[in-house]
Amino acid sequence: MIHQILKDKSVKLYIILAGLFSTNAIVAEFIGGKIFSLEKTIGIEPITFSMFGEQGLSFNLTAGVLLWPVVFIMTDIINEYYGMKGVQFLSYLTVALISLSFFAAYGAIHLTPADWWVGVNAKKGIPDTQKAYTQIFGQGMWIIVASIIAFLVGQVLDVFIFHKIKERTGEKMIWLRATGSTLISQLIDSLIVITIAFKLGQDWSWPKVIAIALVGYFYKFFVAILITPVIYLVHAWIEKYLGHHLASEMKKSALR
Repeated sequence: MIHQILKDKSVKLYIILAGLFSTNAIVAEFIGGKIFSLEKTIGIEPITFSMFGEQGLSFNLTAGVLLWPVVFIMTDIINEYYGMKGVQFLSYLTVALISLSFFAAYGAIHLTPADWWVGVNAKKGIPDTQKAYTQIFGQGMWIIVASIIAFLVGQVLDVFIFHKIKERTGEKMIWLRATGSTLISQLIDSLIVITIAFKLGQDWSWPKVIAIALVGYFYKFFVAILITPVIYLVHAWIEKYLGHHLASEMKKSALR
């Protein structure tokens, strides 16, 4: 049975894309607890600006943004060859896996630590390893709920817009359906995350919610434009791997 599955190029490709999609989404959630300065990371002084009355804004971003572009690319590629159901199935599966991962982390945090392990990193400047472990893996419940809801809504919206654009443009203008769907869906995604996590969770003001959401979205906007050539490269590789006839049949089927 497994030999038949692995011989089927379309099934094998779906497994590869699914693995990249889910793995990057899960890891992005876990590394997202770190906030980094984009400007200092690339070696320039922070750019400060104001928006909606919020002063001193700069590009301080969650580390998760480093991997979400891979998820964007996988979403569009899977959408192109496997259709709406192909993306939706993986989106629901990934949400389940993210939830499972957080439950596993929650359980690990509440295991009674070995006495010697708590101070094992004291010489490295970490006097309490248990507290450090809890801080890193114990993300707030509001943030977890916000990220899962935003991910689901963003994926559903991305798929819908992608297909609406493709219905009008056909096989032409890959950049428009891929980048266009990402730009719109990620605006909604950014607003949902900040609204749930910080408006409902910490009672931020609406001007602050919108300002912080837009700062993150500006980064996503730039990256979505920047990775457009990568989408073409991945398309070219898949066309070569599947062969023109099979690729064409899969794309036609994906639209139905």
